[in-house]
Amino acid sequence: MAAAQVVTPARRKQVLRVLFISLLLDLISFTFILPLFPKLLEFYRNLETQSSGTVLSRILYGLNAYKNSFAKPINDRYDIVLLGGAMGSLFSFCQAIASPIIGTLSDRYGRRRALLCSMVGNIASVALWCAATDFRTFLASRVVGGLSEGNVQLALAIATDISSEQDRGKTMAMVGACFSIAFTFGPALGAALSQINTVAANPFATAAGVSLALIVTETIYLYYALPETHQAMQPTTNGNTTTEHVPAEKRQRTNSHTLLNLTHFTFILFFSGMEFSFPFMTYDLFSYGSNESGKLLGYIGLVASLLQGGVTRRMHPLRNVQMGVISCAAAFFILSQLTTQYGLYAAATLLAVTNSTVVTGLNSLSSFEAGAEERGEKLGHHRSFGQVGRALGPLIFCTLYWWAGRDVAYIIGGTGMVGVVALVYGGLKVPAGSQIEKAAKATEMHGEKKVA
Repeated sequence: MAAAQVVTPARRKQVLRVLFISLLLDLISFTFILPLFPKLLEFYRNLETQSSGTVLSRILYGLNAYKNSFAKPINDRYDIVLLGGAMGSLFSFCQAIASPIIGTLSDRYGRRRALLCSMVGNIASVALWCAATDFRTFLASRVVGGLSEGNVQLALAIATDISSEQDRGKTMAMVGACFSIAFTFGPALGAALSQINTVAANPFATAAGVSLALIVTETIYLYYALPETHQAMQPTTNGNTTTEHVPAEKRQRTNSHTLLNLTHFTFILFFSGMEFSFPFMTYDLFSYGSNESGKLLGYIGLVASLLQGGVTRRMHPLRNVQMGVISCAAAFFILSQLTTQYGLYAAATLLAVTNSTVVTGLNSLSSFEAGAEERGEKLGHHRSFGQVGRALGPLIFCTLYWWAGRDVAYIIGGTGMVGVVALVYGGLKVPAGSQIEKAAKATEMHGEKKVA
């Protein structure tokens, strides 16, 4: 029978601190590139489209053939957006392939070793970006990055390793808070660094170089500060260890992984489509440029950070998911009838609620259903389903956006999200581990009354 790991409060606090710092470094580095994509891709387009034999010219030819198949004319301004969407889909597909493999390897060889191997791939990816004086090299950097990016899923597995079922939701909310903080400040830092031109052949080398420095720093920090948390890799007779092993109880599974993965896939499918269509919509309706879009995204990130710090971590994961999918459905319907910027920011507030709740809650629920010996694999598959949705969502939704128009696209998206709401409320249940939490709280309250 497997052994259940009991982690001392001091060890848990130490590992959480390492996770928080490393995830912030990783995600800030990751978000540097997001606001740079339009100018970055324009740079490569202007550099390479004179020749028909380059990789980029062939990709643009295919994208324009796709664009020209629509009855509704699509402005040439969207060529770069389409290319950016295709790059995002490629990155997500690579992650969908790699996530289950990385998770399984972490179960077999340990979280720490798998994470450090992932970091080597991340370093290679950003180093390629630093050297990307042509689009082919930049494309290779995105493929390597997609196949090696395992930081988030391994952080979730580590957080689950060191958390009891009572505090699982709070730990997952901490991981979600890292996302919100990074997406609030990372893009702004990346945009500022892009103004510093140090290498003529690659105008974005400064941002890439700082990103590489952050990734290398994170890797060194993890190597020295992160202990192994996977119980199968823990020593059992070392007097210096901070854990002990007791027989594990047989796991009661409340929600099937199939249902959780399906919920993750369908939610991300609709949500990522809406997320990707934002630049089209704000440009068409309000002539938003990069500054206005940056302010809007910063507002969403700030509200999401505040929610995760004060609300999300105190709620049960299932309640988070329920609240988030309802907020997302409401945002879809508001966006379908949008006429003012006040309405836009109302929808953005609802999207901030969604950002701070759904994925964090689903990750928590998935972790409840996975035993220690299969945790990396199950969380890897869970992430993989989400990445498939993230790869397909923008392509499907933007096709609908151009074929049928904004109002119809968002109404259909909202209807699909209502289906996700039905799936969440009708299919997902409170995990058995949560009953332990309720019992513990009841016992604690009873004890307090006796003392009184």
